[in-house]
Amino acid sequence: MVSRQEIERRYAAVRAAMDSAGLDAIVVCGSEYSGFEGAVTYMSGFQIVHRYAYVLLPREGQPSIVFPAEARYVGEHGTSWIDDQVFAERPGEWLGERLAGRRVGVYGLDYVLTVRDFAPLHDKAEVVPFDVEFDLARAAKSDEEVESVRDSVRINTEGFHAFASAYAPGKSAAEVLAPAEELFVASGCGRLTMNMVLVGAEFAIARGETVLGDFCIPSLEIAGPGGHWVEVSRALGKPNAEVSRMLEAYEEYFEAAKSALRPGATAHDAHRAVSKGFTERGYHLGHVTGHSIGMTMIEHPKIGEGIETELQENMVFSMHPHVIAENGHDCLYMQDTWLVTPGGGEALAGLPMKLY
Repeated sequence: MVSRQEIERRYAAVRAAMDSAGLDAIVVCGSEYSGFEGAVTYMSGFQIVHRYAYVLLPREGQPSIVFPAEARYVGEHGTSWIDDQVFAERPGEWLGERLAGRRVGVYGLDYVLTVRDFAPLHDKAEVVPFDVEFDLARAAKSDEEVESVRDSVRINTEGFHAFASAYAPGKSAAEVLAPAEELFVASGCGRLTMNMVLVGAEFAIARGETVLGDFCIPSLEIAGPGGHWVEVSRALGKPNAEVSRMLEAYEEYFEAAKSALRPGATAHDAHRAVSKGFTERGYHLGHVTGHSIGMTMIEHPKIGEGIETELQENMVFSMHPHVIAENGHDCLYMQDTWLVTPGGGEALAGLPMKLY
């Protein structure tokens, strides 16, 4: 359960961001797509099981949670701490009437808000994007949230060990991932898992027809009972000479992150520090070096070139340099969830940086 103190802390931080942007209200959007439901959970306690939902937070007054009418029986609505629960035939029309003439920030404007709801809301209110501002307002986690993050990391790390124990060349990806998924569900993750394997440099669903060879790279991403996403994994098996060279850069990244992920450093500074070993070896990175992670899987800021956001204590980052060789096939991709502490970055899983 989220404490009342934590709820008020979240709302106060978001309202401070609203004041800075000159907003009268915000609409926070979430959908059942894995990784896109968490903002609604963060603001309401409700976990979307099917379809989508919105949380309306005015600058003053009580919040509302808004569902499409057909979603009345596709989630445990009683888990939300918001009393005003609205089931509307067209949520956008309801929001438009409620917010007419006001300046409204929308989290999820580009990816989540449905077209049928955007049109009537946009007709009645001034709608502005609010993704970056919302994410920055929740980027520094409370102590209560950090405990949830640590619990998710514990579960994910146990899942990695289950995957590693099941792995052997010739087995299917589905067969190897099954014990980890069983552990995740039994530990309270429910539907909040997004786990894959890399086939060459590309991600793939762990299907039965995907047969693993002498070298295997899992991508394990889960959220524990508290709803905080984390990412922890290591590669397994026998690397070739090219991948062994990549591992040297990974070892350098891992050490660099301990000092680079510190309060006051910028995300750009951290990116340059942790990517140095890869770029000096002539490698290109096929994915962002890292990104803030919370109850939404990918949040701002990312750890990347030109991102001048200053890091703060208790920010949490998923770090996973995706290094790809010139041949477009050999690659290395290993994940860690890091906590920014006064003394620098802490890799929460406690796994050594090595190939298993």
